[in-house]
Amino acid sequence: MSKASSQKRLTPSRIQSMKGSAPIVCLTAYTTPMARALDAHCDLLLVGDSVGMVLYGLPSTISVTLDMMIAHGQAVMRGVTRACVIVDLPFGSYQESKEQAFRSAVRIMQETGCDGVKLEGGEEMVETIAFLTTRGVPVCGHIGLMPQQVHTAGSYRSLGHCESETAKIRRDARAVGGSGAFAVVIEGMVEPLAREVTAAVHVPTIGIGASPACDGQILVADDMLGMFTDFTPKFVKRYAGLAQAIDDAASAYADDVRNHRFPGKEHTFEIRTPPG
Repeated sequence: MSKASSQKRLTPSRIQSMKGSAPIVCLTAYTTPMARALDAHCDLLLVGDSVGMVLYGLPSTISVTLDMMIAHGQAVMRGVTRACVIVDLPFGSYQESKEQAFRSAVRIMQETGCDGVKLEGGEEMVETIAFLTTRGVPVCGHIGLMPQQVHTAGSYRSLGHCESETAKIRRDARAVGGSGAFAVVIEGMVEPLAREVTAAVHVPTIGIGASPACDGQILVADDMLGMFTDFTPKFVKRYAGLAQAIDDAASAYADDVRNHRFPGKEHTFEIRTPPG
């Protein structure tokens, strides 16, 4: 048996045990090739509903469906041997009731083979998280800025600038942290509040736009790789400039085709003389 096939992937319980020790490295992934490229370097890969904006060009995550998440979850699972894989529950697939959430989560886990699900929400989701986890569904929470609630929040912005926001996030953190979730994503909040929340909960916090105070960090892989040139959020660090590299490559290819330089002789099939 090969090393890759015998290697055990990280589990949600292993991620939870990393609280306060080694920083947890997380990125999003939506396809098999990307999962293969990121797997060796990440502890957790999130099949995020951000796929709607990143791959489908949607204006928000609201239009993402359960079928879309399952299809991309299946693709990512084909590319991993090491990382824990968590799939987002999309908007409308869990908010109605804890029973609806369970049915959606079970379908995702059965049809993809992933390790658990992520859902957005604070105090209002505690009963749902507990219902799922006591029935064998590992759950990663998500508080702070919640993209699925952008229509009620009004905009994407950092939180924790006033006492009402801070108090709500404190309550949400305590509630989700004690609900049975194995970790919680905290998004878009000021550093002092992220530090306070991380210290207050016994499960790992995974930050996105929430400072180095968190137990781990996550970014949308396409942002990290510089696949977009129009806008870079403040909390994103670009480690490559793939959008420009792709543009340069496509330009060179088009120039070669238009000037009859491609395909060349080395790319062309010739008639072979039969042997004998």
